[in-house]
Amino acid sequence: MRLTPAKKSDSRSLADLTPDEIIQVVNEYTGLHDADLKNRKEDYELLVNHYFNLVTDFYEFGWGQSFHFAPRHHGESFEASLLRHEHFLADQLSLKPGMQVLDAGCGVGGPMRTLAQYSGASFTGLNNNAYQIKRAKLLTEDIHPPPPLQFIHGDFMQIPESDNSYDAAIAIESMPHAPDKTAAFCEVFRVLRPGAGFAGYDWCLTDKFDPENAEHLRIKKDIEKGNGLPDTTTTREVGDALHKAGFEVLDVRDLAFESHPKTPWYRAFQGRDLNLTSLPRTSVGRALTNLILRVGEKLRIFPEGTTLVSTVLNRGVDALVEGGECGIFTPMFFFLARKPENKESQLRSG
Repeated sequence: MRLTPAKKSDSRSLADLTPDEIIQVVNEYTGLHDADLKNRKEDYELLVNHYFNLVTDFYEFGWGQSFHFAPRHHGESFEASLLRHEHFLADQLSLKPGMQVLDAGCGVGGPMRTLAQYSGASFTGLNNNAYQIKRAKLLTEDIHPPPPLQFIHGDFMQIPESDNSYDAAIAIESMPHAPDKTAAFCEVFRVLRPGAGFAGYDWCLTDKFDPENAEHLRIKKDIEKGNGLPDTTTTREVGDALHKAGFEVLDVRDLAFESHPKTPWYRAFQGRDLNLTSLPRTSVGRALTNLILRVGEKLRIFPEGTTLVSTVLNRGVDALVEGGECGIFTPMFFFLARKPENKESQLRSG
């Protein structure tokens, strides 16, 4: 049996697939990750769509509607830290009513809904995964009055919008999925109006990462495989890519250092915040979820292969914690850039 390629028909979630299809999609996904870097980047759209078709429902169950991390202050709840992290972007970009903002890689639209209500700006969410776009629209329909949002099924490597269309853009932990960061930033640059700002958070390897260290390489690989990434760039490469795309870089820094020592960004996965809301994110909760899924598969409550998907996710989660604990990885490398007023004066070197 051959599945329709995800880039052509990708609106089905894990629950919509037959057991044979789930196993095939997982095998295709892991096969793409076992291929060399060149092939992973060439097939990034299939890789990312397979991944999010399989895991979006797990994300919503364990994380809510905002699929990102945040630096957490002492005594601050997990949910409050996410909200503050989103508001920070709006403040940095001075978002206000009347502005048109692009969310490049919007997930199921959680941050967009928050920022539209917080700032009054109008948002367009771009996502190449049709299932997440479907979820985003359904979740937005439940809000009254409806926020000024719209969604586009498209790829941020080829944004289906005209030049100079937006007053600002955000990318919240979405650019790690880009096979070529400079090319992705060039597309965002193209659709922004002169003087517009671009801000976001990126997943990066820090200066502590040693490419000669086998354990560091293993953690990097597990993060990528467990999170649908073709490759992971360094913090230095993010600034370089923004410059090459033509942006004036105003600020780049790792916000992970703003976390209190007792509440690092990866604490949510460590099992130290035990309550009914946080339980699915913890190691205990993830093990319990896998047990329930295995039993459910035998009872035919869940389709065969669901546990396999959960296991891939859990391996990625463990690697994220390892990367955070040893300091070689950050999911919140903040960047703030601006498209020059006179864009012709800034020739792209890339």
